[in-house]
Amino acid sequence: MKTLKIKQGTIVTMNKKREIFTGDIYIEDGRISEVSSEIQRRADEEIYAKGKVVIPGLIQTHIHLTQTLFRGMADDMELLDWLRKRIWPLEGNHTVETNYVSAKLGIVELIKGGTTSIIDMETVNHTEGALAAIEESGFRAVIGKCMMDYGEGVPDSLMEDTQTSIDESVRLLKKWHGRGKGRIIYAFAPRFVVSCSEKLLVKVRDLAKEYGVMIHTHASENRGEIELVQSDRGMRNVVYLHKLGMTGENLILAHCIWLDDEEMKILADTGTKISHCPNSNLKLASGIAKIPELLDMGADVSIGADGAPCNNNLDMFREMRSAALIQKARLLNPTTMPAERVFEMATLGGAKAMGMEKKLGSLEQGKKADIAIINLRTIHNSPCGEDNIIPQLVYSASANDVETTIIDGEIVMKDRKMTAINERNIIEEANRLIKKQIEKII
Repeated sequence: MKTLKIKQGTIVTMNKKREIFTGDIYIEDGRISEVSSEIQRRADEEIYAKGKVVIPGLIQTHIHLTQTLFRGMADDMELLDWLRKRIWPLEGNHTVETNYVSAKLGIVELIKGGTTSIIDMETVNHTEGALAAIEESGFRAVIGKCMMDYGEGVPDSLMEDTQTSIDESVRLLKKWHGRGKGRIIYAFAPRFVVSCSEKLLVKVRDLAKEYGVMIHTHASENRGEIELVQSDRGMRNVVYLHKLGMTGENLILAHCIWLDDEEMKILADTGTKISHCPNSNLKLASGIAKIPELLDMGADVSIGADGAPCNNNLDMFREMRSAALIQKARLLNPTTMPAERVFEMATLGGAKAMGMEKKLGSLEQGKKADIAIINLRTIHNSPCGEDNIIPQLVYSASANDVETTIIDGEIVMKDRKMTAINERNIIEEANRLIKKQIEKII
């Protein structure tokens, strides 16, 4: 049995008491077996973390690894134009190789920023490239093939026959669900109502129940999207999904900006998971979601960066900072969205969105050893003491402050160096492949 010990770090437990103290963490066979002020047992490998902050691995609940290769390719555009003119054509020209490299590129960035788990929506084709990248990298993901069988402006390269989309999704589920020692969890991923027929959505609803997996989709991100759904389906987005019987604890909705009171109540009452993507929503000028109001209603909210082309980075620290600041400005209230609440969304909230709150999100005995070690003894974080660690993490820290990342008890980055991926090679491959992608659509 492989053992790992983290010694004398400042541990942000996120347990029920929200304890923060200097101590040790002992890991056996990928799980935390002990957390205390001092552990006498020796381990196969030990990390001396004195002066460093040890936190639960950050969890991002809306990511598109398939789009990482397109960073900087679709800036300063409105959502529907962004999709139809740039992103869908680029996605439609993916190959297994380009999707694999795109996923690897994103995974490296996420790991280097202390993110250990994601909920990922791939593109329509070549999802196995991304699945292979996740398995090889030791990363953790809820992931599904994007499903699109309907809608205006969808290129032929992405438009699917309904049954073909369903069959391929089920094939991938049967082949990949539970792979990587359980780190890969399959989810059905219809893109959004605008690009999915009712037949497809109803079948996804039924299959998700049959296989006991989650559904991950977009909803109410943009006013143009809302108008399209209203015109096409005769009702607002969330009301429509609720009518179909899709809302509930196994549904993850990204964005949820343009909600009315009825829709907010539906999401809170049904336990539907909401993924808040503040920087993507700002860059695309989609709007600002009413997150404090949703939280006060008891809704389950977590955080994601979305895709690299609508954000340009996958840094959870930037997302946490923005998630707090935009609400203070929107409501003209500096006490709204305190740092502690935002950090909870990035850890425990993400674990709940994944359906893994008993396994992830805090540093406690029995939980999986997904951990990030952070150096806050830097100019931009100083001074920092135990009484203000979480505010420093939310308002001051950045991805570059993460020194070590651990997933399932395995060190995937140590001292800012990746252990399972050749970072330089991935950068070179990404630059080579994106040139070919651009040539295809111009």
